[in-house]
Amino acid sequence: EQEIADLRNELETQAYLLEKLLNELDRIEDDPLNVEEEEFVDEDIFRFEGINDTQSMDEVYESALNALENDDLENAKKFFDYFLSNFPDAERIPLVLFWLGEIAFNDEQYDDSYIYFLELVLNYESHWRAPQSHKRLGDIYLKRNDVDNAKVKYNFVLKNYPNNSVSSIVLQILENME
Repeated sequence: EQEIADLRNELETQAYLLEKLLNELDRIEDDPLNVEEEEFVDEDIFRFEGINDTQSMDEVYESALNALENDDLENAKKFFDYFLSNFPDAERIPLVLFWLGEIAFNDEQYDDSYIYFLELVLNYESHWRAPQSHKRLGDIYLKRNDVDNAKVKYNFVLKNYPNNSVSSIVLQILENME
């Protein structure tokens, strides 16, 4: 089963790279006069190295961030999901989980958001986004009207990350809950 999953990931990666290549060729065909000469020498369009292709990882991640910056949450989610499924060993996975959690939280999909943040804090506890993810788990409890668990989570943040800026936010939330 793992071999099938690996092959599926490889196939999806290759499909993405082919789509990029075809889009670039379409763009050149549509307006051949507007293509700079150096683009014809660009060997990067012909990369087919697959899942470990660092440049493709960077491009997918940057596309996700650009979509996020432009408030295009739907496309940001698609890019982050693609990154998560195709580059599972990448060092940016904690950031991808964080942003997927934020997008789901923003869309009021608290169950999905909870899963993303929980995966981040369980698997990447030392990551710099872990304190914010713990806080966000408390926010999710609060949105679900589970005040007791929200307080537990917020107090966890205060106890374990006292020098983190998120602790001051959590302290304010706890004071407002009193």
